[in-house]
Amino acid sequence: MTTRPRKHRSGRAPGSNGSTTEPLPGIVNVALSDVRPSPENDSLYHPVNRDDPAFVELVASVRASGILQALEITADGWIVSGHRRYAAAKLAGLASIPCIRLAERKAGMSADAFVKLLREHNRQRVKTFDERVREEIVSVDAGDAYAHLKEHRRRELDHVQVQGDDVEIGERKGRCEISSAKYPMLAAVRQVIEDCRDFWPLSDRQVHYRLLNDPPLIHASKPRSIYANNLASYRALTDLLTRARLAGLISWEAIADETRPFTSWRTWPESGAFVKNECDGFLKHYWRDLMQSQPAHIEIVAEKLTVKTIVERVAQDYCIPVTVGRGFCSIQPRYALAERYRKSGRGKLVLLLLSDFDPDGEGIAESFTRSLRDDFGIDEDRIHAVKVALNAEQVERFALPPSMRAKETSSRFKAFQDRHGRDAWELEALPPDTLADELRKSIDAVIDREAFEHERQQEAADAGKLEAIRLATMKALPGLLAGE
Repeated sequence: MTTRPRKHRSGRAPGSNGSTTEPLPGIVNVALSDVRPSPENDSLYHPVNRDDPAFVELVASVRASGILQALEITADGWIVSGHRRYAAAKLAGLASIPCIRLAERKAGMSADAFVKLLREHNRQRVKTFDERVREEIVSVDAGDAYAHLKEHRRRELDHVQVQGDDVEIGERKGRCEISSAKYPMLAAVRQVIEDCRDFWPLSDRQVHYRLLNDPPLIHASKPRSIYANNLASYRALTDLLTRARLAGLISWEAIADETRPFTSWRTWPESGAFVKNECDGFLKHYWRDLMQSQPAHIEIVAEKLTVKTIVERVAQDYCIPVTVGRGFCSIQPRYALAERYRKSGRGKLVLLLLSDFDPDGEGIAESFTRSLRDDFGIDEDRIHAVKVALNAEQVERFALPPSMRAKETSSRFKAFQDRHGRDAWELEALPPDTLADELRKSIDAVIDREAFEHERQQEAADAGKLEAIRLATMKALPGLLAGE
């Protein structure tokens, strides 16, 4: 009686010469010379290390028992899974090895498609952390990762407001409802707010100046109550904004008073919520220094908190520092700016300044620049100061309405009056999108655009790598927490 050889998982009977008998269904014996290792495998996973004790043990096992698990190869013979087994079979002197032939052919496949095929057929292997990262890089779309990174940054600009004091509450008072006569003005206000949605929150002053472009009636039954650039109209607007928010007709997120800063602390109900938040934001706080290749150190200085959001939205796209001075800037922010310039090691300091077009606004730009020279010893020929806004050319080009008369109490009043007259213009007179455009143009005019684009491309690539690391870490985290 003839006894059939016992089959192994590989589809071969054990034998010292490495010959194969009766392969299992779907498994074929292929001459070792017809099987080719894929070079892409070494870039995705670690190359085979012949001195690795685990590999030495594998070679010994193959010599004794043959290949116990079939390799997976493409239809044209390229290894998709089993590079270590192939190397061990070669050292063990096997003439053929059991393989599973896939329908795919490497010939005709793109490099990316083949690498993804490698990854999909090696998910079961025990891998090092950096191998898992390289696997995730195959799946990550760098463009999507970069978009998510920038969206996370934008959300970080939001703040949680926590305020309130115990006070004695007087008798109840109700605000007047918004009458039908106010609805035309309310409609105009809501349209302004919607048009400026990208720059929320807006200040009352910004809404005020937008209404002047197409003034509504403050009271529909009073034809002469046309909205104007005066205190009475402005008070009517602030009152309407207040009542409209309380009535739910305007979003609370649309309007803010940036001149009343607040401080809050992020707290958690318990550690689990904190861990979830940290995991969701893990490696999403990355900012590449997009200015590191620039020949000059660039800073933005704004006079008013009311334009802070607009300026920051532009500045974050370039990673340019922003100082908001709230009028004449105190000495500490000037010192900090001078120190950042010195630490940059660059020869040139470019200041992009934004302030009102009035005696003090013009003085702020000159005073800040002079202080850097006189107080902090930065050579005048190293400082290049640009008044981005507001200036006489912009007032004329955009036909901006004056906000008030220039203050005669200013020490710079006479010089300003001699050159520009008695009217003054506020920075908020520029529409938010126009102010953003003017700032962006000024930045583009002083940077090396080619160097900037290179840094931005590198940041996009960085985002892809970080997302791969984040995904690999998140997958490994349960085992790490369990002590595996």
